[in-house]
Amino acid sequence: MLSKAQNKYIRSLTQQKYRKEHQVFLAEGDKIAREWLNEATKIEMIVGLQLWMDAHANLVGKHPEASVHVVDEQTLATISALQTPNQVLLVVSMPGIPAALPKKEWCLALDDIQDPGNMGTIIRIADWFGIKHIICSPGCVDVYNPKVVQAAMGSHLRVFVHHAELPVFLNKVNMPVLAATLHGNNVYQLPRQPYGVLVLGNESKGVSEAVMELATQKITIPRKGGAESLNAGVSAGILCALLVAC
Repeated sequence: MLSKAQNKYIRSLTQQKYRKEHQVFLAEGDKIAREWLNEATKIEMIVGLQLWMDAHANLVGKHPEASVHVVDEQTLATISALQTPNQVLLVVSMPGIPAALPKKEWCLALDDIQDPGNMGTIIRIADWFGIKHIICSPGCVDVYNPKVVQAAMGSHLRVFVHHAELPVFLNKVNMPVLAATLHGNNVYQLPRQPYGVLVLGNESKGVSEAVMELATQKITIPRKGGAESLNAGVSAGILCALLVAC
């Protein structure tokens, strides 16, 4: 059971200011919950249906620090950030982020990515290609937004997300900076390099002028059809496949 105060607390975590205040976030759904519970991360609360709790008692038992609450479907619906609640919800402590900047490895720099689905997809893509670091500008959507966490599907566990003014960050790293734009060099024709910073811009405005000025190379995915642009997540996947996987 959940008290009224606990119910209110969980519901408050759909808002960024409360996630920031308490340094926790929501992770919902069977697959995501199992992934977080399998890791040695701190879980504050585990809230789920009796059927789910019984089936995953071994995972729940790995986290004696967590308060465990069995609820019915109606209660889960009142605290869920999803349109269709999915058996279990976790309140998870935000992981620590190393202070050191990435060196001689691929990393992503996101310039005001604002769509939660795009952000979560990009974090998942980074995880797929073994990219350990993402640097987000202050204008980016909160990476612990429930929709971001849902789209990332557990990849927050393996990708460190830093926050910085991108011009300041780019002036500090001693690596090539490749900025994605509609009017850059054909990415298929670029010589391959072992590391660098791939900059992806805002969904409607692209990479800002201040960041673009620091790019050592402007790159584009050549267009053959009539589409005006590519989704930020799709662009990230194509560029990572061409730059990182090769």
